[in-house]
Parts: sequence; C-alpha cells; structure tokens
Amino acid sequence: MITGRNYIGNRLKSSGTITHKTINPKLNVQNPTAFYEATSDEVDEAVELAWSAFKIYRKISGAKRAVFLNAIADEIIALDQELLDSYMIESGLPEGRAIGERGRTVFQLRSFADLVGHDDWRENTIDKAMPERTPMPKDDLRRTLIPIGPVVVFAASNFPLAFSTAGGDTASALAAGCPVIVKAHAMHSGTAELVASAIIKAADKTGMPNGVFSNIMGRGRTVGVKLVKHDKVKAVGFTGSISGGRALFDIASQRKEPIPVFAEMGSINPVVITAKAIENRSEAVATSFANSITTGAGQFCTKPGLLLTVEGDKTEQFIKDLAKKTIAIDPQYMLHPDIKQAFVENVNIVSSQAGAEVVGKVEGAIDVNEAPSQITSVSGEAFLANPKLHVEAFGPFALVVRAKDQEELIEIINGLDGQLTGTIIAEKEDHPDLFEVVDALENRVGRIIFNGVPTGVEVCPSMQHGGPYPASTDSRFTSVGTNAIKRWVRPVSYQSFPNELLPTSLKR
Repeated sequence: MITGRNYIGNRLKSSGTITHKTINPKLNVQNPTAFYEATSDEVDEAVELAWSAFKIYRKISGAKRAVFLNAIADEIIALDQELLDSYMIESGLPEGRAIGERGRTVFQLRSFADLVGHDDWRENTIDKAMPERTPMPKDDLRRTLIPIGPVVVFAASNFPLAFSTAGGDTASALAAGCPVIVKAHAMHSGTAELVASAIIKAADKTGMPNGVFSNIMGRGRTVGVKLVKHDKVKAVGFTGSISGGRALFDIASQRKEPIPVFAEMGSINPVVITAKAIENRSEAVATSFANSITTGAGQFCTKPGLLLTVEGDKTEQFIKDLAKKTIAIDPQYMLHPDIKQAFVENVNIVSSQAGAEVVGKVEGAIDVNEAPSQITSVSGEAFLANPKLHVEAFGPFALVVRAKDQEELIEIINGLDGQLTGTIIAEKEDHPDLFEVVDALENRVGRIIFNGVPTGVEVCPSMQHGGPYPASTDSRFTSVGTNAIKRWVRPVSYQSFPNELLPTSLKR
C-alpha cells in the first residue's frame, strides 16, 4: 500500500508540509497520492540510523548479506501486480517493460548475493613474513577490501526499478556492507515506496539492523544537497543529468571530508557506420538503428544519438531510409511532461543550426506526452565547427554526421566528450582500416560494440557502464555488473597482525 510517507529506517514518517504528486504521462494528469518531502530532521535521523547500522552491518558475513539480498528479490516479486500498476501509471511505460525491468532488478540482487557468498571479490592478497630476509626482514602483510560507510543513492528517472530504489547502486552497496539511503525520484515516488517496503520487510526477516536502508523523498534539490553534505555519508551514487550530477560532485568535493560521487550522466553514444556496411546491408542497418533509437521512446542512456558516416554513393539514401523507418515506428509516451519539453527544446537546438537538415520527423497529431521521433543530418565540417550540434536530446532523435573522409571521421571522434558507448558497424574487409577508429573510440568511451546496438546493458562481470567525463565522474568504475561493488569499498592492509584480530577472510 502506498502511503506517501518516507521510510526513515523501518518507520514511516511524514512530519513535513511540502508535498508533490506524480504524473500519469498517458492521461497527462496527476496521480492521487501526495508524497511528503523529508524534513531536515528526518534526513538527519536517516543518516544517523545508517551510521549506527553501519557499525553492525559492516561486520555481517557475506553469506548473511546474500540471504538479505535474495530476500529483497523475493519481496519485490511478492508485490506482484501492485508494483507493475504503479510503475505503469507513473512512467507511461507498458506492462511488458515493467515485467522485464522487474526481472532485471531481481537478477541484479541475486547476482550480488552470489558474489558476496564467498570472499573472492575482496581480492585478498597475503605476503607472508620473511624474518630471515637480508638486509631487511619482511613483515607479514595482508590486504583486503572493506565497506566505506553509508551510501546515498539518487534514483534514476528512466528506469523506475533497475536504476532506482533497489537498482544496481543499492544492490551493490548493500552487498559491499554499506547501509543505503535512497533519494527517491519524484517522478516515480509510489513505485519507490513499494520497493522500499520490500527492502524493509527483507531486512526485518533476515535480522538486519534498523537503518540499513531508508527511502526519502523530495521534489527539488534541498533534500539531496543536505544528504550529500552530511558528514556521516561516505559516498554517492547518481544517475541523471550532467547538471545534477556535476552539482552533487562539486558539493561532495567541497566538504571538509570530500567523498566520491559516482555519477552516470550524459552520453550521445557515437556509432561509426562504414561505407561498405551501407553498401552491403543498408536496409538491415537502418532497421536495427531505427529500433534502437526509438526503444523506450529513446529514453535510454545508451541510445545511439550520433551516427557517423563517410560520404559515399549510398550514404544519402541510407540516411533517408533510416529516417523513414524511424518515424514509421509508433510514437511512445515519455516519462514526464518536463522530459518531453526538454527533448523538444534540445532537438530544436540541434536541428536549427546552420547546415543541419531535418531528414524526417513525426508530423501530425500525437498525444501531448508522446515523443515525435526525428532524424537530422549535417556535414562533418559543420559538426566540428559548432558545439551546439553536440547537444544530447534525450528521446527518439539521432543526428547523422557525414564526414568527407576517414581523417575527418577520426577528428570528429577525438573531439567528442566522454561517452558511455561507441559502436562500429563494418564488414570484414573493413577490418584493416579500423585500427584508428578503435584507438579513437577507446579514448572516448567505456564500452565498444561491434556490429550491434548499444541499447541493452548486460549485467555481468565484464560489463563496463561508465566512461570518460561527462559520461561518468570516474571512468575507472562501472555502475552495471558485479564489479559495481568496487565503488563502495576501500583497501586496508594489516601488517604483523595477530591472527585473532585479523578479518575472517585473512586469517591464517
């Protein structure tokens, strides 16, 4: 049952007076429940509870934390249709997407449970003492990874489950031994509260300390800023806009004790399509990318928003085919009127620049919160000369850039901001000419896809979901896959320690 209240540890509270309501994008009306913004006292209480819980939770074995994570997964499944209905009315996304995202969320939780069920992930190293070594004896040294403390997670707008309350940031932090305070996204506050109730139930059933999890709400930035400034918060996970992520990063770095902010932010995900690929399979490539550009109304952080080609005999026809196939796909609802407005504004910014040509766009009547798909094209020379053509349009839009030759293509890649992904669509005979392209992409992106699409992020140890700034604030880490746990731990070495005082995983 959705109450509109904050979970401060295992208690529901709503002592404030500021409220907000979520939006049903399909009906373009407010949903009925009023959600209470957490007060300053409630924020403080949540953090103090998390700090107290940390002293206990950090010592709980990985096996017991695994039981907790699996219990969360079980409780999320038990929410059944109530969770799916809340997801749909707050996001405008269809039930199939809700079911799929719930499955991904549960899979992530169980994956981290499997990971921490043993200690291999800690990367323990042991250098035994060599007292007889000359000229200097060597002490016994043992190194492991320990949790860093309470973590604040800012839920994402575009994935109400998988990147939100019990998403990858929360699952990985809890797995590491860190209590979590989630700042729920205002667009799906009801869904957040339901998932929070599942986490609280799981914590109670498995004997976790009160404060191991809290879920608090607030539409503006007041609550989030207070959380990041709190001296007992030790790290932040964020998925959202560049402006929001950078603001939190700056606040965290200006604290008396600076803390890490692991923010996943903007990405236009460049795609390089060779002339031979266009010549040999133009229709298949156009179909594949039309679907990728419009999946989820283009509201994926990995949506291919920039397609790079080299001008050739069939380039113009390929661009026309891509536009035709893209706008033929039925318009879909965007997550919120504000996201729709920002999408339209950014598409207009890009498409109104000198040299930009709108090749195809959805015309005619569509519902107020549906997204009008569009493909725009521009020369490589114009793209290089105009930073406004690099603007990200979060929705079903892509800019196709026509480079005059490979040299200009490489120049374009080298001039891009950091990205989550880069893609190469090429034929086997192109391989000898691709080394420069691969080298350029390696310096700009976190994941390179060959003959595929970037939408779809597998949850596995080899996944890298993060890239050079502004794709993320620390390109050494991933926010997807089991290696995401590395964000919430730090190394400690124990020198010449008695066995009984060593962490269990380092004992002789």
